[in-house]
Amino acid sequence: MYLIGLTGGIASGKTAVARRLAEHGAVHVDADQLARAVVAPGAPALAAIAERFGPEVLSADGSLDRTRLGSIVFSDEEARLALNGITHPAIQELSRRLFAEAAERDEDAVVVYDVPLLVEASRSGEYHDFDLIVVVSAETQTRIRRLMELRGLSREEAVRRIESQAGEAERLAAADVVIDSNGTLEETMAQVDDLWSTLPVRRTTD
Repeated sequence: MYLIGLTGGIASGKTAVARRLAEHGAVHVDADQLARAVVAPGAPALAAIAERFGPEVLSADGSLDRTRLGSIVFSDEEARLALNGITHPAIQELSRRLFAEAAERDEDAVVVYDVPLLVEASRSGEYHDFDLIVVVSAETQTRIRRLMELRGLSREEAVRRIESQAGEAERLAAADVVIDSNGTLEETMAQVDDLWSTLPVRRTTD
């Protein structure tokens, strides 16, 4: 198995890059999907979140009210770190299980772990032993525009979400490969195709 850590700031274009790699044959593991799975009703992490942030972060049906929780953690650094402390270990455990299953199916599998908070998690040692780290990079103003146009956020909300994540310089410092997504989608996808074409060589030299 060859494990790629794929990361990038919010609205950087990371999802499109992950989708392209999957089209080439990679096994795509999405940390956002795992994050939803570990806080499903009945999950231990959801109970811990309700205990830490109060029952008001739960919907009437017992599921997580993401909007309510987001309004808390995106404006409070201590709260955000507390949430990460609950969810990250659960996500790590689940992701390791999925990696192992992929390797059992195909020992030569290329697994792409699509994880927005790779750099943040690595600060506390919560990271996998990646063979390659790929960072999708876009300028802050480009990301603000995308958040406003594609997700309907106000400029203030967009800036707050961007600032809640690691800075671009910190992400780039961790990168083995950088995909520049400031241009057109076609230009970004061409870089992904080039990356895929180099993987056989990378696997023999890493």
